[in-house]
Amino acid sequence: MKVLKFGGTSLGSSESIRKAKNIIASSDSPMIVVVSATGSTTDDLQRVGHLACSGDLSYLSLLLTMEERHQKMYHDLVQKDESNEVTAVFDQLRQVCKGVYLLKELTDRSKDFILGAGELLSASVINSYLKEEGVASAFFDSREVIKTDDSFGNATVNLDRTKEILDELKNQFVDVNVFPGFVASTDTGLMTTLGRGGSDYTASILAGILKADVLEIWTDVDGIMTADPRLVKRSHTLNHVSYKEALELSHFGAKVIYFQSILPVFKEGIPVRVKNTFSPESEGTLISNEKGDPDLIKGIASTDDISVLSVSGNYLKESANFFARLFRVLADNNIQVVFTTYANAEYTVTLGLKSSEAKKALKVVQAEFRNVDESLQSSVMEEGYSLLALVGENMKNQVGVSGNMFNVLGKNGVSIKAIAQGSSERNISAILPKSDLSKALNVLHESFFLSEMKRINLFIIGTGNVGKAFLNQITKQFSYLKEHHHLNIKVIGIANSRKMIFQKDGIPFSKWEGLLPEGEKFSKEGFIKSMTDLNYRNSIFIDITASSAISELYQEILRKSISVVTPNKIAATRSYKDYLELKSSAKKYRSQFLIETNVCAGLPVLSTLNDLVRSGDQVIKLEAVLSGTLNFLFNEYDGSRSFAEVIRYAKELGYTEPDPRLDISGEDVMRKLLILIRESGYSMEMKELGSTSFLPESCLKSASLEEFYELVEKEEEYFRSLYKASVDNGTKLKFIASYENNKGSVSLREVSSSHPFYHLEGKDNVVLFYTNRYNEQPLVIKGAGAGAEVTASGIFADVLRIVQSD
Repeated sequence: MKVLKFGGTSLGSSESIRKAKNIIASSDSPMIVVVSATGSTTDDLQRVGHLACSGDLSYLSLLLTMEERHQKMYHDLVQKDESNEVTAVFDQLRQVCKGVYLLKELTDRSKDFILGAGELLSASVINSYLKEEGVASAFFDSREVIKTDDSFGNATVNLDRTKEILDELKNQFVDVNVFPGFVASTDTGLMTTLGRGGSDYTASILAGILKADVLEIWTDVDGIMTADPRLVKRSHTLNHVSYKEALELSHFGAKVIYFQSILPVFKEGIPVRVKNTFSPESEGTLISNEKGDPDLIKGIASTDDISVLSVSGNYLKESANFFARLFRVLADNNIQVVFTTYANAEYTVTLGLKSSEAKKALKVVQAEFRNVDESLQSSVMEEGYSLLALVGENMKNQVGVSGNMFNVLGKNGVSIKAIAQGSSERNISAILPKSDLSKALNVLHESFFLSEMKRINLFIIGTGNVGKAFLNQITKQFSYLKEHHHLNIKVIGIANSRKMIFQKDGIPFSKWEGLLPEGEKFSKEGFIKSMTDLNYRNSIFIDITASSAISELYQEILRKSISVVTPNKIAATRSYKDYLELKSSAKKYRSQFLIETNVCAGLPVLSTLNDLVRSGDQVIKLEAVLSGTLNFLFNEYDGSRSFAEVIRYAKELGYTEPDPRLDISGEDVMRKLLILIRESGYSMEMKELGSTSFLPESCLKSASLEEFYELVEKEEEYFRSLYKASVDNGTKLKFIASYENNKGSVSLREVSSSHPFYHLEGKDNVVLFYTNRYNEQPLVIKGAGAGAEVTASGIFADVLRIVQSD
C-alpha cells in the first residue's frame, strides 16, 4: 500500500489531471490518493466568503464561474455533460454563503465549510475520471473518516478515533481509493479543516495509520530545493533529507512540505518521496531515516515577512515564570513564534513572529504584563525583516559553519538583527533586513552549495579606450575564468558621460556598444541608486574615468559593502584625512578599495608595496619614473620632429590622459608619488611635495588643449636645447619622482649611463624601493606604464584580487 497526494498545482487543468491519472495508473500497488483543491479554487473560495460577509452579491457570480469551470473540467475528462456531485456541492455552498451574506458574519465554522468545498469538488471529479478510464477507483469522504475537535480553521485530529474508523473502512478499499484532503469533521458531524498543509496532513495521517510503504507528495517542482528557487536561481533539488532536516526546513519556511504534515509518517518511520507531476521520471527528494549522507548543509530555508518583538525589563531577571507566561499568552492567542533568542545581560528576549500576527502579539504581551513592570510597556515591535536558516544534520560535527556563514554575510554588507542556534545543532538561524534576503540567500547558497562557481557583478562607469579594453579582456577571458577558475562574471551596469544601461542578468558582452546609446540619460546619482537598489552580492564598482565628481561617490559606495576598483587618482590624493576615511570605510564595511592602476598602470607596484608593509618591512627611500607618457616623450624626442608633434603622437597611441597637460605638467606624477608615500605608511599632503616643471612659463597658461599645442610649438627651441644639453653630457632625460626623509619631489633630471633609469625604454615605468630589508640593492619593479591594454589588465587584476580574497 502506498499513499499519493496531489497538490493544487498538479490539478490546475484537465491536462494536469490527465498527467496525474497516468501516474496513478502506472503503479501496480494498491493506493490511497489524496487530492487538494484544483488550481486557484481555494483562493476563489476565500474571496467568495469575504464578498458574502461584506454584503457584496458578486459572490454569486464568482460561484457560478467556479461551478462552470469545474463542470467544464468534468466534461473534458469524463465526456459527460455535468456532474451531479459538483452541482450538489455548489448548491450547499450557495446556501451557506446566503447565511453569511444575510448575517454579515463569517464564522470560523462557516469558513471551514466554504474553504473545504474545493477538495470535495476535485476528489469527486478525479474519482469519476479514473472510473471512466477503467481504473478500479472508489471515493471516500474524509469527513467521515478523520475526526477532530471543534477548533475550526485548524482542528486537532483525534488519531485514536480516526484509526478505529479507518480499520473498519479499509475492508472496502479497491485498487485506487480517492480521499479529499484538508477536510475532516467532529464526532457530531460538523465540518472542520486541518489548517496550513492540511491535504499533506490528511495523506500523512492515512499513511501512518495504514502503515503505508511510502507517502508520495506530487507537486510542481522536482523535490525539496536547496533554497527558494524564486530568489536563488541556481538552487537545485536535494536527493535525500532526513526527517529531522525536513522538519527544520519546514519550520523555517520551506514551502514544499509543512511541519505538521509529515509528523504521522515521521513517527512511523515511513519514507516520503516528493516528486514532480510534470516530470515524473525525475527521482525527486526522499525523506527518510537513512544515514550516511555526507552533506554538511542540506538547505537554506527562509521566511520573507517577519516582525521582531523585543521585550525587556527587570521582571525577566526577577521572575522565574516570565517565559512560561510569555509563551503561554502567545499560544493561547494562536500566535506562532518562529524565532527566539535571549540576552541575559540585558534581560531582553527577542521573538521573531509572522508580520500578520505582530500587532496582535504586541497587544496581548503588553496586556499580560501591564501591572508587572513599566519597562515591559515599552516593548518594541520592529517590522521589515526576514528569517533564514542553514539546516543540516552534519553541522554539529563540523567546526566553523557559523563563522563561515556570518563572514560571508558580513563581506556582502548584510547586517544581522538576531541570531540563534537550535540545541539540536541542526540549524543556525538569523533575522536580517527584508531588503537583504535575496542577497543573503544567494551568497550563502554560493558559499555552501556552489563553492566551485561564483558570480561576480560589475558596475562600470567609463567606456573610453581603457574601458573598452577592459570589457574586451573580460569577453576574451570569460570562458577561461568560468571553466578553470569557476568565476561567472556579469556586467550589470555600464555608463559613459551621456547614457547608462542596466540588465539584471547581465549585459551581453557583444552587445553593450549597441545598447548603451539607447540607454537612459546618465546621472551619477541615478547610477549609484540603481546599483544599490539591485543589492547584488559580490558587487564591484569600477570607475574608469578621470572625473572628480565620480570619485566623490566612493565613500558612499564602500559603505554599501560594494568594493571599488579604479585608475582614477583623485580620491586617493585628496587630503590625508579623506584618504584614511576611504581606507577605514573599506575595512569597516568589509569592502575593498583597490587602486593598483593609480600608479604605473598594470604593474604590480602597490600590491607589492602592500605586501612589504604588511609583512613588517619599512620603506626608507624610493625613486621612480612614474609617467609612461613622459618617459615615452623623452625617449621618442630627438629633434627630428617637434616636441608638440611627439605629444600628439603619444596621445594617438593612447599613452596619455585624455588631456595630456595632466601628464606633462607633472601633476599626474605628483599624484602617483603621493599615493606611493601614503601606501608606504607615511602621512603626506599634495602641497608638501616639491615640483619643478620643465615646461616654459608660457606653456603653463593655456586655456585649451589646442592652445597648449600651439604654445609648445612656439617653444620648440627650448625643448631642442634640453635635448642637446643631455646628448652633449652623455646623459638621458628622465622625469623622476623621489622620496626620502619625509620629503618628496618630482623633477626632470639628466641621468648618466650608470643610473638604473638610463636604459629605461619606450613608455616603461620603474620603481626602486629601498627598505629595511632591501637596503643595499633596491627592490625593482619595471615594465610598461602606459597604454589602454596594460591599464585595463591592471583593473582586471584588481577585480580578480577582490574575488580571490573572499
